[in-house]
Amino acid sequence: MSAGNNSQVALVLFGPPGSGKGTQAKILQASLGIPHVSTGDMLREHVQADDEIGREVKAIMQSGRLVPDDLVNRLIEKRISRPDTDGGVLLDGYPRTLEQADKLTGLLRARGVAEVVVHLRVDYNKIIARLSGRRQCPKCGTLYNLASNPPKTEGVCDRDGARLIVREDDREPVIRQRLEAYERQTRPVLDYFARTCPRFYEVEGGDAAPETIAAEIRRLVGKS
Repeated sequence: MSAGNNSQVALVLFGPPGSGKGTQAKILQASLGIPHVSTGDMLREHVQADDEIGREVKAIMQSGRLVPDDLVNRLIEKRISRPDTDGGVLLDGYPRTLEQADKLTGLLRARGVAEVVVHLRVDYNKIIARLSGRRQCPKCGTLYNLASNPPKTEGVCDRDGARLIVREDDREPVIRQRLEAYERQTRPVLDYFARTCPRFYEVEGGDAAPETIAAEIRRLVGKS
């Protein structure tokens, strides 16, 4: 991101597990024509490359610790300086802490970049129903949903006839734990942006079609 381009937008996307954030990121990346920057993907790429940062991250993760804010901040600062972000960037999974949020605000303001923060708000009971209804084929990995995309034959994969399974992270007690962790970790960051960011929005992500939600986000970004 070069400094002083008023057309640049940094879209910071938040959403609990099962909110459809991943789907929105894909739609918005394509329709806005900006790169999708995921800190999780970046860290995994470094680990896979087995470079200096990757070895450091791997050791941290294997010890059960969180990757330090300073390291994540450096990765983001380097990534958003690449030429492909000159038209803007979609940030996913960052910031996760108040220190990261403060760092991002400083980076963007120094570049004269407009910051738009969008939180996909979905009733947690709907998320639990959505995720606990998921089934997966253990052979080909195809995902089904008992409510919105059921298999043709109950409990059986359409592609290879294998018995469908419930993934461990789709069991209700695990889902509730993930949602509680998200609320605990993310709420302070959302509160920070609600106080400091003039363009902080909460968008209902429950029942509308993904394209309808994406259209609303584009309108808020000013790219409808």
